[in-house]
Parts: sequence; structure tokens; C-alpha cells
Amino acid sequence: MPGFRHMAPAQHPLRQWALPLLVAGAALLAGCSTPGGTVSGPFNMTPAPDEAPAYTARQKTAQENLVKMVALQDRLSKVSAPLLINNADLCKNYARNLLGFTAQNKYSYPGEYAEAAQAALGYGEQMQVSSVLPGSGAARAGLRKGDGLLAADGKSLPAGPNAEGPFGAIVGPLASKSASINMMIAREGQPQDLKIPVTRACAFRVALGNADNINAYSDGARIMLTRGMIHAAQNDEGIAFVIAREMAHNILDHARNQRNSGTAGSIIDSLGAVQPDASMLTGAAGIRAMPQELDAQADTLAIYLLARAGYNIDNAARFWQQLATQVPASTANGYTALHPGMNARIAAINRAVIEVRAKQAAKKPLRP
Repeated sequence: MPGFRHMAPAQHPLRQWALPLLVAGAALLAGCSTPGGTVSGPFNMTPAPDEAPAYTARQKTAQENLVKMVALQDRLSKVSAPLLINNADLCKNYARNLLGFTAQNKYSYPGEYAEAAQAALGYGEQMQVSSVLPGSGAARAGLRKGDGLLAADGKSLPAGPNAEGPFGAIVGPLASKSASINMMIAREGQPQDLKIPVTRACAFRVALGNADNINAYSDGARIMLTRGMIHAAQNDEGIAFVIAREMAHNILDHARNQRNSGTAGSIIDSLGAVQPDASMLTGAAGIRAMPQELDAQADTLAIYLLARAGYNIDNAARFWQQLATQVPASTANGYTALHPGMNARIAAINRAVIEVRAKQAAKKPLRP
């Protein structure tokens, strides 16, 4: 999935849960602006008549792949929503006022994927809602996926090529300084006005990695779960366990402390591409294995994040034990290879579960 340029959460709070934007260049799965225009190459050329069948097959494949990627990203958004919203006060400097939705148009996608986005997802010239964060102010206000976005607080919103950057530049500052934003939308061809409350949440972008290795990465601002990890987790609860741990690593600044931020960020960039750089996954991919004391800290905080989000923490230890069996530390660039201190981790999880259950029974605040 080719991606787009990264901008800090504070600049454009809108884009914290962006769907994969398939645009040219070094790729991320979540960000704030995209280079517009067309991409050179065969996918921008009108096929000759004898090329049409092959071209049509490519279009169909692109549509199918795009639908699958969007479905996985939507699942990550759904699972991560309660973790991000219900833990804003534990996220320290990483909490932001966010609108709780993302927006795209057909120009967010290059080449055959632009055609796929229009044919399979219904994108056109106008920016429209591509995802609504469950539990956010946008969701409570009734904003829906597919709504066209016409104006914000009386300011007309851009459409056409290169619209995403100016769009974020308008709505981002509004979210940072206002309790709500008045949006004019288009639904089924009719304009409507919605008042959308901003949402205080952890501003970590949770993105899909286009790879089958079973791993997850965090660089301090972003979280990425590979396609392989999503499948290995088996259900939403397992996915939540993984997201919570990576959130905890970000909150505790472990990537920076271990000097892994740059390397992890490069991997996240790479795995956002349609054709990821496989060399990034050689061996440990340059990421230092997490010391067991830092992993234990992350596991402890993760249990609190999960409990506050309403997930069943009693299954966490068993999940990680099963994953370590499935992906042992000897698996190159697998999750356990980067988090090898399983005994210390399981002990920390069990202690944290006991602490949380005791605090819940005593009706005490769930804070580590």
C-alpha cells in the first residue's frame, strides 16, 4: 500500500485513524497529507484494445485487494477505539483533541487503485468520510462513512486533486481549539448540518502492515500490526492485547529509550507499501530486542489500558504464552524475537491482573 507523508498528530488531529491511502512514494498507513496528481507508469495509460482483458483483470484484482485492506484497517480502528478514547488521561503528552474521523477522495489513490477506489469504494472529487472512530464525538453526532464533506465552521472544504493537505489545514486547527465543529455534509445528495464534538483520545495511529510476518511495531507516535499478526491473533480480543502493549511502549517512551524509533519508523513506512521492501524484514530488521524489565513495564501498563477499555484481561497471559509457542524467539523478525523475556512478562501480567481486580473490587481508580 503506497502511502503518504507523515505529519505530527498536533498538526492535523483529524488523521489519527486514517485508512490506508494508496499514494506514491515512501509509504505510511496513517498521516495527514498526500502528494496529489498522477503517478507515471503503465497504470495511468489507456490500454490498447488488445491489452484490455489483462488491464481489466488488474483492475479487478486491485479492487479486491483494496476492499480487503480497508476491511482490515476498519477492524483495527474498531478494536483500538476504546483503548485510545478511554485511556486519554494515561497517555500523558500523547493525548489530543481529535475529530474522530478520516477523509479521502479518489485522488488519495494512484494509478489502478484510484480507479479501484472509485469503483469499489465510491470515492469521487469531493472529500468524504472514509472512517469514523467508534465511540468518538463524530460517531455520537451521527457522521457516517461515505458522507461528503462540504464545509467546516462556515469554511468551504477543498475537493479535487491535492485536496487532503488543505483539508487537514482547515479542520485540524479547528479541532485543537474548539469543543465542537459545525460541519456541512452531503448525504444521499442532500446537504445536512452536523455539530461534531471533538474527542479527547490517545493520538496514536494504529495502522495495517502489508506483510505476513507475525509482528507489531511502535515508533513513539504510530502503531502497526502486520497482516500476519492480525491473523495470528485470531479474534478482536487478541488484537486488543497487541495494540495495548504497543500503546504502552509508546506511552513509556521505550522506542526512544532503546534508540529504536528511527528503525521502527522505517519499517512502518516500508510495510505501508503495496510492495514492501523485504530487506527491511531481514533478521531482526535492526530493532534491538526489548529488555525484559521494559517489557514487564509495558505488560503492566497494558493490562490497565485493557481493563479501562472494557477488555477481558483474564485471557492476556494465555494469549501471549500461545503466541510465543506459535512464534518462538528463534523466528526471525517474529514478535517473540523482539520481546524474548516471556517468563518476566507473564509474571508481570499476572501481578497486574491481580492488582486491577483488587482495585475494581474496592472501586478504586484504575491507575498503575
